[in-house]
Amino acid sequence: MSFPFIPNKMVEVPEIAYKDKVTLHPRKTALIIVDMQNDFVKEKGKLVVPAARETIPGIKNLLSSARKAGVPVAYTLDTMKEDDPEFEIWPEHCKENTWGWEVIPELKPRQDELICPKLRYDGFYGTGLEHTLSHVWKVENVVIVGTVSNICVLHTASSAGLRWYKVIIPADGISALTEFDQALTLSQVSNLYSGIVVKSTEDVVFK
Repeated sequence: MSFPFIPNKMVEVPEIAYKDKVTLHPRKTALIIVDMQNDFVKEKGKLVVPAARETIPGIKNLLSSARKAGVPVAYTLDTMKEDDPEFEIWPEHCKENTWGWEVIPELKPRQDELICPKLRYDGFYGTGLEHTLSHVWKVENVVIVGTVSNICVLHTASSAGLRWYKVIIPADGISALTEFDQALTLSQVSNLYSGIVVKSTEDVVFK
């Protein structure tokens, strides 16, 4: 049986089951900040997601709460090489060791926090993220924020879910290019990976 694509047809978005609040044990939880880099977030970036700027205050507050509670923090960095094959899909962006590759100043990593340069969308692919989460930090929960929702955020959340981490995503802590992409991400995480979706970064409590 075939299911042909029907252009210009209204698509009904499944209802997203938001939780009112989630309380997480600091020693069992990690915060993952996905690709909040100058090229994606700042006005002069090469592949800007306009909505990403709106997520900065919420992510900054969540990061501060995580640090105060002793929650370990990991950053993924989209990391492109010269003549990277991904440039056949996207314009040049996040070339290693350039301004565009760096994490935005508002969310600057501390020296004791994990930096995971990655070559593809998935924060686990070809990085030390899984080893650190499982064998060093020994966490069960991952709170994921950042950009782009339906690309690097979703691929990273999917990999976490497939590894049986409990995935928590605050909707105002991720950003996409379209409302459809944002809704898709939240729906996939809450339904397919049994994750927890809350509306705000303020709804994530470390205690």
